[in-house]
Amino acid sequence: MARKKEKKLTPARPQLGDNVEILSAGEVLESAITDTLETNYMPYAMSVIVSRALPEIDGFKPAHRKLLYTMYEMGLLKGNRTKSANIVGSTMHLNPHGDAAIYDTMVRMGRSNESLLVPFVDSKGNFGKAYSRDMAYAAARYTEAKLEPVCDELFRDIDKDTVDFVPNYDGTTTEPTLLPVTFPTILANNTLGIAVGMASNICSFNLEELCNATIALMKDPQADLREIIPAPDFVGGGTILYDAAEMQNVLENGRGSVRVRAKWSYDKENNCIDVTQIPPTTTVEAIMDKITELVKLGKIREISDMRDETDLNGLKLTIDLKRGQDPDKLMTRLYKATPLEDSFACNFNVLIAGQPKVLGVRSILNEWIAFRAECVRRRTYYDLQGKQKRLHLLKGLKAILLDIDKAIEIVRNTAEETEVVPNLMIGFGIDEVQAEYVAEIKLRHLNREYILKRTEEIEELENAIADLEDILKRPARINKIIMKELADVAKKYGKPRRCEIMYEVPAAESEEPEQQIPDYPVHLFFTRDGYFKKITPQSLRMSGEQKLKDGDEVLFTCESTNSVELLFFTNHRQVYKSHAYDFGDSKASVLGDYVASALGMEEGEVPLYMVVTPDYKGWMLFFYDNGKCAKVPLSSYETKQNRRKLLKAYSDKAVLAFMRYLPEETELAIFTSNNRLLLVGSALIPEKATRDTAGVNVVALKKNAKISRVTLAEGLELNDAPRYRVRTLPAAGAILKDDDKAEQLTL
Repeated sequence: MARKKEKKLTPARPQLGDNVEILSAGEVLESAITDTLETNYMPYAMSVIVSRALPEIDGFKPAHRKLLYTMYEMGLLKGNRTKSANIVGSTMHLNPHGDAAIYDTMVRMGRSNESLLVPFVDSKGNFGKAYSRDMAYAAARYTEAKLEPVCDELFRDIDKDTVDFVPNYDGTTTEPTLLPVTFPTILANNTLGIAVGMASNICSFNLEELCNATIALMKDPQADLREIIPAPDFVGGGTILYDAAEMQNVLENGRGSVRVRAKWSYDKENNCIDVTQIPPTTTVEAIMDKITELVKLGKIREISDMRDETDLNGLKLTIDLKRGQDPDKLMTRLYKATPLEDSFACNFNVLIAGQPKVLGVRSILNEWIAFRAECVRRRTYYDLQGKQKRLHLLKGLKAILLDIDKAIEIVRNTAEETEVVPNLMIGFGIDEVQAEYVAEIKLRHLNREYILKRTEEIEELENAIADLEDILKRPARINKIIMKELADVAKKYGKPRRCEIMYEVPAAESEEPEQQIPDYPVHLFFTRDGYFKKITPQSLRMSGEQKLKDGDEVLFTCESTNSVELLFFTNHRQVYKSHAYDFGDSKASVLGDYVASALGMEEGEVPLYMVVTPDYKGWMLFFYDNGKCAKVPLSSYETKQNRRKLLKAYSDKAVLAFMRYLPEETELAIFTSNNRLLLVGSALIPEKATRDTAGVNVVALKKNAKISRVTLAEGLELNDAPRYRVRTLPAAGAILKDDDKAEQLTL
């Protein structure tokens, strides 16, 4: 009861479940979509553009800058490597996006990852490879890292107020808004950024060429950059196919396309091609996947095997060739059909004073020159202020040189400590800063030698101050300082180009050459267990008996040529198309190629029948256990796209009893399980264009009877052939006589 009274006396706040009336509850408020976009979407979009995805004039996105500055503060520029996990944890003071994102950023900046032409992280351990999709990097606890020596150029004089510092996300420390880089890092490394409604894709240029181009631009704003920077340079190497118009567009407008093709060599001894450099836009796995697809489609037939032999020596993709193939012609075709030749689409979108702009190389270098000039100016002003303060103190020290005893007497006779500085100011006519400096001098330094040495600096400081003031007044001197620093960077860190430049592509390469397939006589064999052999006449003459698996037998053999097409009909109602030259030459002493494996058939799928055709003339006859027969033109299996596998090769409405290829119309002998025989002219069976047609009734079967086999009537020795011959379909046929049976057994 006491609680109830207390509740009445003290009004409680509305709780969930209380029957409380809320004003405007349940009303639908209408809002313009433009207002919602402006208040909700635009701030997010601007944050992604300005603070995440696009690089600034120092060449870095915020994530990279925070990581590098953290490593610099950890003393990793001069010290030993430390565990990557330590670096990631320390970086989270500046970058709150999580350890996985930070480590991923550091991996791509590592030397061993080979993503950057000028790497900034000296990595140790498995950092993965940029040219491999599947080669994953190790966890942060297993790898170590420090800064590369070139990072000294990123942080030079950062403690001299060269750039602005801002508080980090929680206000516990500060971080630089830009790094005072001494060379144009924004063009020295490739950068990809995808923002909201815009993106950036910057290719890398050779460091030495870039520094020389910047110097030339400072000397002559109209300098022809094409003479100094002929083309980009990628860390993975390759060959750049030079296009003057595209390169001019990149240099002046920041947009264009650069074609890069892989580098390869031919190993004559092993008859294989070794690809050692690939375009920067692809991976080894992507190239292998595309080549495999082309081989399966039958568009590339010169390759017998392919494997990735990448090791500690670097990338290596080996392509084994079939006998007698031309590696140059094959590579020309692979350049056209695979990522072995690819284009780098340039989009030089960078942040200039917080605004995204698409600029050409010339404009970006001009913006960088202006940025670097401001850094040098701020550094010079910082040094000037320091020297001016030092000069001011030394002038106060020089004043007491006239009477050291007087200074000692003033200090000794001053009653209170707080009066020492004012008394020195009055006694020598110096200001408070100078008097404070004099008062703090140790007693052991109050000798003439010490004071004379200090005052000798005055003349040097005055000359240095005059020089610094002159630098601030004359922009030409600032430019000279920048040019000297660029020349030093080019000399110290410059390396030869990794990419070759092909200025003229041979005319023969502009069009895809016709595929040259060696054609020669061969003998073809196909066995019941699905083995195929292609044997040259010479090899067949020199060999003995055909080698087969136990219980296997040859179902089909013929003389043909290396260029004929082969059709393999399977138990899954599919047909696999191939050529004789897709199989290597074999010998009678080996089992041959297992067709199901060679053509990549499905699990449990086996070939039942093989057709050899040079021109797709003739028909396929499919006999089913219900007495029907489907007569399908072989041309129905011909495709313009050169597909390797066709579905629905024949009907699934009934169980297939027998199949037969007829190159021309002839008379067939159809045997049934109930001891009957029909001699049927194939012309009586109507042709159906659809491959999976159910067919027409040919044999009128008795109950539980079915077709046992079908063969050509020619060659059969029958005493009374007209007895079995039919004129209309369907027909039951005639019972096979005993003497005709004997003839067949003899055969």
